[in-house]
Amino acid sequence: MNIATKQTDDLNRTVTIEIENADYQEMKVKRLKEFRRKAEIKGFRKGNAPMGLIEHLRGPEALADSINEVVSSALEKYIKDNELNLLGEPIPSEEEDKNDWNNPDKFSFSFDMGLAPKIDFDVTKDDSIPYYDIKTDDKAVADYRESMLRRFGKLEDADVSGEESFMTLNMEQGDRKLEDVYITLPRIADKGQRAVFIGKKKGDSFDVDMTSTFPDETERANVLRVKKEELASIDPVWKASVVQIKIFVKAEPTQEIFDQLFEKGTVTCEEEFAAKIRERLASEYSHESDFRFITDVRSYYIGKTELPLPENFLKRWIYNANKEKYSKEDIDKEFDGFAKDFRWQMISGYLMKKYQLKADKEDMLKQAKMYAAYQYAMYGISDVPDDQLTAFAQNILSDKDQAQRILEKVEEEAVAGYVKGVVTLDRKSVTLDEFRRLK
Repeated sequence: MNIATKQTDDLNRTVTIEIENADYQEMKVKRLKEFRRKAEIKGFRKGNAPMGLIEHLRGPEALADSINEVVSSALEKYIKDNELNLLGEPIPSEEEDKNDWNNPDKFSFSFDMGLAPKIDFDVTKDDSIPYYDIKTDDKAVADYRESMLRRFGKLEDADVSGEESFMTLNMEQGDRKLEDVYITLPRIADKGQRAVFIGKKKGDSFDVDMTSTFPDETERANVLRVKKEELASIDPVWKASVVQIKIFVKAEPTQEIFDQLFEKGTVTCEEEFAAKIRERLASEYSHESDFRFITDVRSYYIGKTELPLPENFLKRWIYNANKEKYSKEDIDKEFDGFAKDFRWQMISGYLMKKYQLKADKEDMLKQAKMYAAYQYAMYGISDVPDDQLTAFAQNILSDKDQAQRILEKVEEEAVAGYVKGVVTLDRKSVTLDEFRRLK
């Protein structure tokens, strides 16, 4: 076996592995014996077919398997012995395969490698990175208060319909009659059409153009309880009569509501209610500020280090690894984003090692539980028992891909936490609206 190296530049290397019969023959024979032991061929007992027949039937496969194993092992050893820090994985060179597989003797295989650039920098107080402190202003407190009280609100009967009303109508058009048609006024996008329903009382009758009121055919078909294909044959104008009017009324800030929103007895008046809202908003804003800080840390150190990349190699590697997901044109178009991810992964790994930062099992479980809680919250489920969150989190971590994403998140937060404690924070006080407009 012979291994030759061609170094194109600091970031690109081609390794050629040359093998001959003696390097792979033993492995090939071993593979053929495995085939023979399992072979069920008519006229022979299982495992007793002649080796010549096995060679004829499975020889090419045994040859390919043995050569692949020998070359893969040699390539892996070469990378380890030379302590190479690779980006992606080695990929076969684009050179034409000149090996004669019909007359096997000597083989030559070349692999291109993308090498990671050297990184050497310190995190110091000379680094200045923005950190946004979000103001908890009176408007934010009022909006949050409204949102919390609406969670415990309910529909109540109303005498007259308004902008936010919910109406039940009986509708008729000739012989067609529909009872208890439910109309949500806020869902009517056109204000002119919505106005047709406003100011009505129980028992009032009026004409409704259903096509103008519900231009979306799927929604209109659901309201009229017909198939979409039938809409074209139905006159759009219906006679409607009001059966019931309801309005959504948010909950009043009573002790019962306070005890449902917070730990029982901790809030007993409006002042304490406002204080708790400010406390909760401050916590939520702090999380948002830290998340934004991670983004700014990434941008700052990617810009500071300006790490070079073996771009052509990486484009080929991404394409080979994701042929069903990305075309070459897609990769060219999105490569700047890929490049930022590659650079940050290298920087993050470097800082984790340099400053001996850890991402242990407890950190990963905590992060997975936060993700699990977020998943429940998307379905409107809060206050999930800890044992249920833990079980969900452990299930997440049992999936290799999800566990890797959790690990990367934990490492990213570890790096950002360390950086935050060392660098100079360029603190900026902003409103929530200003924060959300940041690029």
